[in-house]
Amino acid sequence: MTGSSFARAKWSIAALFCFLGFQYGTWVSRIPALKTRLDLGAGEVGLLLMACGAGAAASFPLVAALTRRLGSRLLSLASALCLVVVLAALSAVPNYPLALLAVCADGVAVGCLNVAMNAQGAALEKAYDRTAMSQLHATFSAGLLAAALLTSGVTTLTASVPTHFALAGALLLLLLAAARPGLLTRTEPVASNEPKQSCRWTLPSATTLLMGCAMAFGTITEGAMNDWSTLYLKDVVRASAAVAPLGIAVVSVMMLLARVCADRWRTRWGDGRVVRAGSAVAAAGLALALLAGGVVPTLLGFACVGLGAAAVTPCVYVAAAGHGSDPLALVAAMGTTGLLAGPALIGFVAGTASLTLGMAAVAASVLTVTLTTFWIPWRARESTAGQGEDRPSVPAGEHA
Repeated sequence: MTGSSFARAKWSIAALFCFLGFQYGTWVSRIPALKTRLDLGAGEVGLLLMACGAGAAASFPLVAALTRRLGSRLLSLASALCLVVVLAALSAVPNYPLALLAVCADGVAVGCLNVAMNAQGAALEKAYDRTAMSQLHATFSAGLLAAALLTSGVTTLTASVPTHFALAGALLLLLLAAARPGLLTRTEPVASNEPKQSCRWTLPSATTLLMGCAMAFGTITEGAMNDWSTLYLKDVVRASAAVAPLGIAVVSVMMLLARVCADRWRTRWGDGRVVRAGSAVAAAGLALALLAGGVVPTLLGFACVGLGAAAVTPCVYVAAAGHGSDPLALVAAMGTTGLLAGPALIGFVAGTASLTLGMAAVAASVLTVTLTTFWIPWRARESTAGQGEDRPSVPAGEHA
């Protein structure tokens, strides 16, 4: 009974992670079509992408308030529905200003769902004393992959963005329907020894800022590798046109595989050791690749980044959720900011110095994650055989 309850809740929350990856992957994959339809230049497309990240980063005060007021279950469902509506709006926006507004709204809804679903994942681990967050983040990657495959299939049949987005919206609603029954709700009051959260926002603690820095530098690493690995292989390593795209493929595949396995590592060694060792492997692997040069060493270094950075964000989310909804919302916002600012920062370094130095900055970024792990209070796990009974709950600050 306990195992089936855990599995039901886990797969419901996983559906939310897959939902977010699928929704994001769907509209981003049709940027070329939106660019053509709205007659946009490269700068306008860049601003469109930045509007999504800016909306998510700026949503922190709203997300913190909504999480306290609605709870993670209701907030996740409401924000997911908003994302379906935004997808429909993007398929029909007649001009650029409305497209900017729709994408900014998408960013705000993404910020809400990101916090809510990670709060659900952290609550699942706390309720059953079992690790699951890394696998949940792996389903986000699976959602991105599914969106890319759907886009490829649909575009071979029709160039119609409304048709594509209508089909994607229907699949998203099915995912949401699958997620709804098993999401966690509060079934017991907050323990008396847990501090009550004020409805007023207060200055973040040093611990929260430290976790936010770890999240930001972790997402800077992910974003920079996604955006610059192919160009580095092509322009610096002089890889062929067929080999250069393998950079992002190696990073993505290794990250997905590592996230599938990382929960077992967390159970055995603890979150702090996994993040510390992983980020050190990522930094060392990338640094050695930059020094060695060549296609094979570079791809091996990129593989080290995907392997080592995979557990950073899941573990930091769990640590932040243990401190309440406000710290979780701020840490999530800092992570989004890192994801948004990271590629631009690397581009600035590459433009003023070289892309090699820009990639060295990525290695320094993930090394910074290693340093922060020594001061982050990772949640201790009780792993006795008799634990894990059926007792669903949610983090402090949640409401039914």
